[in-house]
Amino acid sequence: MTLCLLISASACARELPELTSLIEQNSPAVVKINTMERSRVNGGGLPPQYQQEIPDIFRHLLEPRRREQRPVASMGSGFIISKDGYVVTNNHVVDGADEVVVTLTDRREYEAKVIGTDQRSDLALLKIDAEDLPTVGWGDSDDLKVGEWVVAIGSPFGLDYSASAGIISAMGRSIPNESRENYVPFIQTDVAINPGNSGGPLFNMDGQVVGINSQIYTRSGGSIGLSFAIPSSLARDVVAQLREKGRVDRGRLGVGIQDVDRNLATAMGLGKPRGALVAQVEAGSPAAEAGIRVGDIITRFDGQKIVVFGDLPHIVGQTPPGREVSVELMREGERKKVRVKVGALEGAEEVQQTSSAPSPDVGGRLGLVTSEIPDTLKQRWGVDTGVLVKQVVPGKPGAKAGLRSGDIVAQLGFDEVENMEDYDKVVKELPGGELLPIRFFRAGQPTFRTIQIDE
Repeated sequence: MTLCLLISASACARELPELTSLIEQNSPAVVKINTMERSRVNGGGLPPQYQQEIPDIFRHLLEPRRREQRPVASMGSGFIISKDGYVVTNNHVVDGADEVVVTLTDRREYEAKVIGTDQRSDLALLKIDAEDLPTVGWGDSDDLKVGEWVVAIGSPFGLDYSASAGIISAMGRSIPNESRENYVPFIQTDVAINPGNSGGPLFNMDGQVVGINSQIYTRSGGSIGLSFAIPSSLARDVVAQLREKGRVDRGRLGVGIQDVDRNLATAMGLGKPRGALVAQVEAGSPAAEAGIRVGDIITRFDGQKIVVFGDLPHIVGQTPPGREVSVELMREGERKKVRVKVGALEGAEEVQQTSSAPSPDVGGRLGLVTSEIPDTLKQRWGVDTGVLVKQVVPGKPGAKAGLRSGDIVAQLGFDEVENMEDYDKVVKELPGGELLPIRFFRAGQPTFRTIQIDE
């Protein structure tokens, strides 16, 4: 306000961007997404082998209690990228949903099919049955600079098609997901983003989508000026893979890394802190085969600088598996170059193909497509037994229990599952209509939940 008193009002106005045209042109392609998830049936009780030990007077206390299923609704935003109805949003907006409804600005509603999801990038691709729809175009997030103006359009708190503006606060933010993986170099902005904005587009001043709003940092549940968007340079590749081949392939190096502080940089002859310090090398991994050692500091990967250690997983993950690249590193104060053939990241989420109804037999009684655990995954997570979940069929018991592709099932009911032979036998003998414990590993972390076969 003080600044505007010192100069003319017209000169002050020229310093601020004019946003009305951008918002008018792009709002029709921004959609509201409402989802519905059936809540799980609560229950309890002891297994039959233990019931005989309980006195009759107490048995009624341990009988299963059931509650009527209640639908759980949630909401988010998205945007249309093709005239024939492909819609991009966040994975967490549609994760676990039994019904997804897309609403356009003109109030038309369509039930959407989930073409594919990718938990690691928090992206999902939907399809609605419509033609000649309004669309938005992709921009290049690599061209963004800190201080540049951006605009978000979405449905915060369910308020239809709200716009907010701000600037780019930082680039390349590393924020691990719930599985402690880090494959997204987030764009940080001060744009007001609130619950309901998730999955909506972030526009540059040319009206191009340069990010997908994904997370907020808050202690109160509302925006406090820190929001994070998935960059379009990553999102375009993920969406293209989901649409083309039904999965997302990511590169893998097979190292554990940490940051380089000032003392380490001095000791290693770097001059200033930079790069990723290799703290662990997995046996048989691409890094091991290339001769990368514990104590090496990776400073470049495929020609791209590694400024902070979080840059490395971002770059490796976007490298196509099977590609041979050059890696520059510091070893005992000397610069070295090695060639690495990038591996494929195991346990990536398989896409839940719902564009056509799956066969009733897919996934068996639990709706889980499983396989033996690859040795590389056993080494990475320290898991020796179990079966790997490769696909989760929507609406089946496995999906209702919250299982995801990449999980490792180690126990069903009260039976341990060591391999596929055990799994097939146990699943066949599981009783229907009862809540049963299931133990699985997700990113190496054990978790117990319940599963019920409705038969």
